[in-house]
Amino acid sequence: MSTTTVQDVRAAADALVAAFAEGRLDDYFGAFAPDATFVFHTTPQRLGSTAEYRALWQRWVAEDGFRILGCTSSAQLIQDFGDTAVFSHDVETRISTHAGEETLQERETIVFTRAEYGSENGSEDGRWVAVHEHLSARTTA
Repeated sequence: MSTTTVQDVRAAADALVAAFAEGRLDDYFGAFAPDATFVFHTTPQRLGSTAEYRALWQRWVAEDGFRILGCTSSAQLIQDFGDTAVFSHDVETRISTHAGEETLQERETIVFTRAEYGSENGSEDGRWVAVHEHLSARTTA
């Protein structure tokens, strides 16, 4: 396993989690490829693009008053597969909705790949970009 790959993927994952935790949505959604897919235990279907996920997020905000209050990542594992890497971790997220505050205990897997295509700002080449996220509930047992 390449030390450089692990460090670069860890930096990309840390930046993604920090943007999520701090509510920096442009940075958060910018960490994903436009055609990334998302599987969440809270939604009945797979989301087929970052734009679809962002639209769902905006609906949560409008309908539920959804807001991230904080997020911590632990038990991180990075698996290096060349130009692809799998990042998995435990996530504790504090959220606020019209119903009040809640702390969620979840597991998450994010698949990263080295970007080889242009982006809106032209800086994608070689950057680790998330192409799939799978979030599931974590039992406390």
